[in-house]
Amino acid sequence: MIIDEKFLAYCLQHSSAQGSVLETLERETHLRTLYPQMLSGPLQGALLRMISRMICPSRILEIGAFTGYSAICLAQGLTSDGILHTIEANDEFAPIIYRHVQLAGLEGRIILHLGDASAVIPTLEDTFDLVFLDAGKMDYAAHYELALPKIRPGGFLLADNVLWDGKVLFDEKDGTAQALRTFNDLVQADERVENVLLPVRDGLMMVRKKED
Repeated sequence: MIIDEKFLAYCLQHSSAQGSVLETLERETHLRTLYPQMLSGPLQGALLRMISRMICPSRILEIGAFTGYSAICLAQGLTSDGILHTIEANDEFAPIIYRHVQLAGLEGRIILHLGDASAVIPTLEDTFDLVFLDAGKMDYAAHYELALPKIRPGGFLLADNVLWDGKVLFDEKDGTAQALRTFNDLVQADERVENVLLPVRDGLMMVRKKED
């Protein structure tokens, strides 16, 4: 979504600072990766941290780690014995993730799984309070169906980039936009959940699994 830079700067000025570790991670991501715009960034990171602290989860699943920025933000809301599992398909990011997880003092609390999320998710035995979906957009619907049964009743799922720079509204040729429209429609029609789509950054779908 197109956001006026002055408006964004004002929001950042009136949000809690990201801290030195995340600042270093943000800088390294811009220097060492081809698509640094995939990073959640300080404003969305602050929102993820706030949501996590509101929920106080003991178990979090992140599908799509990239360089670990969002994992660190989410993990800051964990209970004292909480664990975050994060899945990343590209093993080239692993050294960056491990180093900054250690710098954040979250070693042993953030567990990195390298590989295809569709293969990894079924192997996880935990029940999750919160899931953050941010991997390949073409696979959102499949990952949603794999993750939802592992979320506790009353638990939450957040899906990033669901507006895809506004293309879900008007671009009929973009394959990713089509996949995200399918995902958004899937969630909207799913009687197992309640949901709200927020125009935050590039669109954030918030989903709550209904209780039995």
